[in-house]
Amino acid sequence: MSDTEKPAAAPAEDKKAAPSSAEADLTKYKTAAEIVNHVMKKLIDIAVEGAKIIDLCIEGDKLLEAGTAGVYNKNVKGAKVSKGIAFPTSISVNNTVAHFSPLASDPQSSQALAKDDVVKIHIGAQIDGFAAISAETIVVGATPENPVTGRRADVLKAAWHAAELAMRTIKVGNKNWAVTEVVGKAAAAWDCKPVEGMLSCQQTQNVIDGKKRIILNPSEAQKRDFEVATFVEGEVYGMDILVSSGDDGKARIEDTRTSIFQRDSAVSYQLKMKNSRAVFSEVQKKAAAFPFNIRTLEDEKRSRMGLQEAVQHGLVKPYEVIYTPSNTFVAAFHFTIALLPGGPSLITQPPIWYKPELVKTDKELEDEELKALLAQSLRESKKSKKKKAKAAGEAEAEDKEE
Repeated sequence: MSDTEKPAAAPAEDKKAAPSSAEADLTKYKTAAEIVNHVMKKLIDIAVEGAKIIDLCIEGDKLLEAGTAGVYNKNVKGAKVSKGIAFPTSISVNNTVAHFSPLASDPQSSQALAKDDVVKIHIGAQIDGFAAISAETIVVGATPENPVTGRRADVLKAAWHAAELAMRTIKVGNKNWAVTEVVGKAAAAWDCKPVEGMLSCQQTQNVIDGKKRIILNPSEAQKRDFEVATFVEGEVYGMDILVSSGDDGKARIEDTRTSIFQRDSAVSYQLKMKNSRAVFSEVQKKAAAFPFNIRTLEDEKRSRMGLQEAVQHGLVKPYEVIYTPSNTFVAAFHFTIALLPGGPSLITQPPIWYKPELVKTDKELEDEELKALLAQSLRESKKSKKKKAKAAGEAEAEDKEE
């Protein structure tokens, strides 16, 4: 997200020493992120007026599969390295919050992008179970000469600033509620609201929905029940920023059919129907622990029927398509971030499309505390750390003298 972040310098190469497990894992995350960035660029290029959403989704998934197929092809300890899609391409427009990826049989399969549509592109890739997931928002037809204005611009600026502030708040020792608070304040600066109850999660190998979570715009019940978590060195998070131009950020399910699902590895259940077992076996083989689109399965009709029993018993969970009111817009940015010993480090790349000259609003961030946070580099420089350590040492020496 942040243009100010410089990638951590690679350690000097030692031919005798193999990379540590943590270094190898980070390399897999970064390799997946490079593929995601490449695919995102291509999708932004073709997300133009008249482009059909289903075609964009199919193309995005093809590119993700092709990208992951070209790396890590040597067997490790006699086994192939698992890789592929970590989140199927979804293209959600205007007040559609997320997860829209229609099938050819769906009534909305003919939907095409129109000028001024607020378009959220969400994709992910994984190498050996280490997933890099990214989302960003574009507006069809916007140029520096014809920038985004009005509520479209407000929600875009709010979401971008919320993402920049969130990544500076996901730091070792901070609490998850600090991120909730900063995202809410950023959205409010443009009279917007985070989408209610949206979750961001810790990631580990083969897990994108870990136990430590961050919630946006929680309801009163969620404020009472949501677990406090502290960020710890070595953790990775997928941060999903979703901001609505509506008054309350509330979203609802409409009549759009769900096409993206995910196996819930925490649930065990012996499926009764033969078709359900066959479909679940195909899901495990093709998607493992990651979300998948029904279109990747052999037979759509049979798969929908087979998934019903699995969903009913919690073995598979749906990524439902949700909407804010029809007169609102939703903007999204999703980034994957690692809490390394040297400080937070973005795994995914900064947004490709978003630039200040493309988005013009009358409102700006006024909160001095937030502005100061925004001005900070994502990773503290070594020079700055040394200064702080020196100042702390001098202060301690003075205290002893007294």
